[in-house]
Amino acid sequence: MGIVEKIKEIEAQKNKATEYHLGLLKAKLARYRAQLLEPASKSGPAGVGFDVQKSGDARVALIGFPSVGKSTLLSKCTHTASETAAYEFTTLTAIPGVIEYQGARIQLLDLPGIVEGASQGRGRGRQVVATAKTADLILVMLDATKSEEQRRLLEIELDAVGIRLNKRKPDVVFKRRTTGGLNTTVKLTKTDEKTIRTILAGYKLHNCDVMIREDITTDEFIDVLIGTRKYIPCLYVYNKIDAISLEMIDKLARTENTVVISCEMDLNLDYLIERIWESLELVKVYTKKRGARPDLSDPVCLRKGATIEDVCLGIHKSLASNFRYGLVW
Repeated sequence: MGIVEKIKEIEAQKNKATEYHLGLLKAKLARYRAQLLEPASKSGPAGVGFDVQKSGDARVALIGFPSVGKSTLLSKCTHTASETAAYEFTTLTAIPGVIEYQGARIQLLDLPGIVEGASQGRGRGRQVVATAKTADLILVMLDATKSEEQRRLLEIELDAVGIRLNKRKPDVVFKRRTTGGLNTTVKLTKTDEKTIRTILAGYKLHNCDVMIREDITTDEFIDVLIGTRKYIPCLYVYNKIDAISLEMIDKLARTENTVVISCEMDLNLDYLIERIWESLELVKVYTKKRGARPDLSDPVCLRKGATIEDVCLGIHKSLASNFRYGLVW
């Protein structure tokens, strides 16, 4: 029985399972999905991949179904030529561009349109997912003239491959030990200790330290256990608003983490770039020589929470090893 068949079998069992048995099925399902996305062999013929070098101060990935306007958005925001046409799957590989905003250089990646079943390897799902996991922000491009089902399907595909949109990592500490136990500092209302021990046994983890500091669900505990999940901020970008009513535009615009645009008519593109900047939480650091005024035209842009070492590496990789001290204002 192949991995895809095993996944379908477990999904069928989930509908009939009790809450206790459900935890074990979810753990198996997560393990099989992870195996499905791994390449079957290390060797093989070389082909066109998505090996786009990460550059600039941050990376933003465009994800969506075919023909929603990803390539047009890239061309409008970065002045990078990305092929556009009236048929699907125009973009067949990752096309990078650069947005220059407030002194920062933000790399924008136009990824090929994904299809339903991409999490199981359909289309170029594996390459798209692998590249999306390296992004600091994901823009989910949607067609405003279509139903909300498109958004739900994309969220399902990304969730199945371990990308958690607009979520933070659960406050759980997990370490393998020769001896150990399970400790909780809060009351668990969404799962229980018995279910957690069952999941640990399913992964053959009988001796480990588990410290749970918040009320988590079974799925969140499995995410911590697997350890390969990516927690990435996301903006939902609805294109083609020139083709829908004002009432629908107003409804979409008021939805959380949502921006409405029209690439065809250049509507709201400046606001989209502003929201990208806010979502990335970039910090501008200005350097100065002793006795001189700082150069406010050339900042070092870093992610929120960066250290002095990160500033040194942002200037030059050799600076950190020779750095002695610094003054911060």
